[in-house]
Amino acid sequence: MKAVSFLAVAALAPAIKAQASLYQQCGGTGFSGSTTCVSGAYCSKVNDYYWQCLPGTGSSTSAPAATSAAPAPTTFKTSKTVGSPATGSSTTGSSATGTASPGDGSNPLKGKNFYANSYYASEINNLAAPSLVAAGNAALAAKASNVAKVGTFYWLDVRAKVPIISTFAKDVQKRNAAGANEVLPLVVYDLPERDCAALASNGELSLANNGTALYQEYIDMIAAQIKQFPDVTFLLVVEPDSLANLVTNLNVAKCANAATAYKTLTAYAIKTLNLKNVIMYLDAGHAGWLGWTANIEPAAELFGALYKSAGSPAAVRGLVTNVANYNAWSIATCPSYTQGNTNCDEKRYVNALAPLLVKNGFPAHFLTDTGRNGVQPTKQQAWGDWCNVIGTGFGIRPSSTTDDPLLDAYVWVKPGGEGDGTSDTSAVRYDAHCGYADALKPAPEAGSWFQAYFVQLLSNASPAF
Repeated sequence: MKAVSFLAVAALAPAIKAQASLYQQCGGTGFSGSTTCVSGAYCSKVNDYYWQCLPGTGSSTSAPAATSAAPAPTTFKTSKTVGSPATGSSTTGSSATGTASPGDGSNPLKGKNFYANSYYASEINNLAAPSLVAAGNAALAAKASNVAKVGTFYWLDVRAKVPIISTFAKDVQKRNAAGANEVLPLVVYDLPERDCAALASNGELSLANNGTALYQEYIDMIAAQIKQFPDVTFLLVVEPDSLANLVTNLNVAKCANAATAYKTLTAYAIKTLNLKNVIMYLDAGHAGWLGWTANIEPAAELFGALYKSAGSPAAVRGLVTNVANYNAWSIATCPSYTQGNTNCDEKRYVNALAPLLVKNGFPAHFLTDTGRNGVQPTKQQAWGDWCNVIGTGFGIRPSSTTDDPLLDAYVWVKPGGEGDGTSDTSAVRYDAHCGYADALKPAPEAGSWFQAYFVQLLSNASPAF
């Protein structure tokens, strides 16, 4: 799986103004849009592939001319196995909790709302909605504006993005002072050798290039930001697509070589981020990955061992499932593509996993990503098909009102509308999954805004906007 926060917007040139807006891309290898930011923002280099307009003043108000190469991918790939910031808004959904027993009524998210960050809102309001208006679909554009108000996680997938935490936290402070009662949802996602089982990793850190020290510094930076805002509750999803790979993909050399680092650095992360105003959930893949009989008990053992190695940090609440995936939370009839796995939806999966977690001393509480699971069954030809799957729709809005005591909240971890990977077979980072018959095409580079996919999600949303 790969992160989703930055985008290339060249494909939507008609919607882009002469100057890039706050948080929009303003440069990078392969970028062809505006390299100048609006007043009050400067163009900051994140990496060779991505420059972004950030609030304030800096060393550069514009990026240098781009060179030609494929943009860095910034979206998920799920490993497969068989057996002046703008104000935000919120959607209905504290303090850290310890290892309470399953369904004990201690849900720290109960009654909380989820902050809608201005970055995702800018993607919708500056790209998606104007394109719909230009296409003569004002009604759908109005619905798109409502999506911008949904609380969606912000991905800290590069070190350079960490300072943006304070921008959002200050906004949450203001909103909470006015009665918003919001938590700030963030994804910690920058392990060295990230996405070890993927065909093309997008991580900026490697073990061969001081990745261990740089990752620890990255975590320390996040902790320092959080400590500045003791009155803000931070909801953290920690390292999607990491530990799950250690359950199923150690036959991949890159995963085997990174296994020790994955475990020690994840332990470092949850120990360092064990703060009173933090609620953490580690990633647990999804039903079609760790839900198989051969995988589920080893997964619980791994989570338990890692948790104990970090000193059983109280801020770790549990696990998150279905990140960037399409599985139903609950489905009456198991789809054909799930054949052989009785845990054919996320509800079955977490209920099967919970007692195994308890046995291994890990807190059995969950979040599940419903951002793209609104259409069930999906049109996946195989359960492992992850790239830009056709026919999907936005699912249940983020909320702490759930139908299962194990589930703390439905959340939108993956921002809907950011693509999963290019369908261009000549691209350096082309993955065959993005060319499958059940993948929407033509698709842009991973992490770029995929307007057709956003329109699909919005048109098929259940419940509708």
